[in-house]
Amino acid sequence: MIRKNLQYVLLAVAMLSGSSAVAQESQKMTANKLNDYGLIYSLPVTHFNIEVEAVRTIKKAGPYFKYAKKYLGVTDIIKSNTQSWDVLGVSISSYGVPNKDNEYLMQLKSGAAPFLMLDGEGLPLSINIEAKEEVVKRKRNKLADKSVLDGVDYLSAVSEDMVASESMMKRAEAAAAKIFELRESRNDLVSGRAEQTPPDGASLKLMLDELNRQEAILTAMFVGTTQKETKVFRFDYVPSADVQNEIVFRVSDFNGIVDKNDLSGEPVYLNLKVTERGELPVNEKGEVKETPKGAVMYCIPGKAQVSLSYMDKELAKETLSVAQFGVEYGLEPKIFTNKKAPAYVIFEPETGGIKEIGTLEVEN
Repeated sequence: MIRKNLQYVLLAVAMLSGSSAVAQESQKMTANKLNDYGLIYSLPVTHFNIEVEAVRTIKKAGPYFKYAKKYLGVTDIIKSNTQSWDVLGVSISSYGVPNKDNEYLMQLKSGAAPFLMLDGEGLPLSINIEAKEEVVKRKRNKLADKSVLDGVDYLSAVSEDMVASESMMKRAEAAAAKIFELRESRNDLVSGRAEQTPPDGASLKLMLDELNRQEAILTAMFVGTTQKETKVFRFDYVPSADVQNEIVFRVSDFNGIVDKNDLSGEPVYLNLKVTERGELPVNEKGEVKETPKGAVMYCIPGKAQVSLSYMDKELAKETLSVAQFGVEYGLEPKIFTNKKAPAYVIFEPETGGIKEIGTLEVEN
């Protein structure tokens, strides 16, 4: 039986909140004779996933909007068909992408069977301990409801007088009369004054729903309709140095979230400042430690503060760990094959850094 016994935590950092892709199934690789007790893995390049949630507002004018005040006494109306986009929310998170130019061979001695857990992208998750790859929850698009003015469904509320009228004003007058008639019928049903009352509560509800539906359609012919839909856009950004006011995408009233080169929109700027550089460990004398022979390599990441702004308004701001602003070092490989107390380590796939390290106590 093996019991986890945490001895120390090295380079502990907060777990990052997201990734640009839904996690795939992780895989387990065991060092044995078949692979000459050597396991190959890559350290990551840190990418930023910028997720933008935008809302599109679609406004449609009704055919009788000119007569809304005359026949209904309403002034808050839509007079033309328009659409506009607004940024609802922005989030910035990090994820790791394997650097195929930065592969390492973890060479272990025989006589033990240590294993390496890799995520769906092939980045190290852990050694000698099971570590699950986190499932990323993404926001989804939400389509707009259909306007009652679309299609021909609204014809069910059109009266004979409206059809027979030759002028737009006469049709609007007939539609307004129908609205007041529907309201009177609803009031009669609710108060019990209707000539024909429904036999039960369910029937009453059906009748009221139909009256409300017809009134909503006819009213929309005067005041118009407003629909909203939500769309999620994602942008990939690879940090490499301090940047100031770099355009990453744009916001267009007509086209929504567009590419940074699409001049139909106003720019969204990214600012990045490296706040901490990863440093190699030192000994008691302050001298940089040598990397062990055949070391299990990992990253000591740096940190950066990144923010996004639009029209002088800050949309998002985060401090994230970044592999590119760090250094690489290695663990002594023999600690993972110690038969009495083999070491384990849990990595951060976003940076290749160590999240947790300790030993496994073997009980006979």
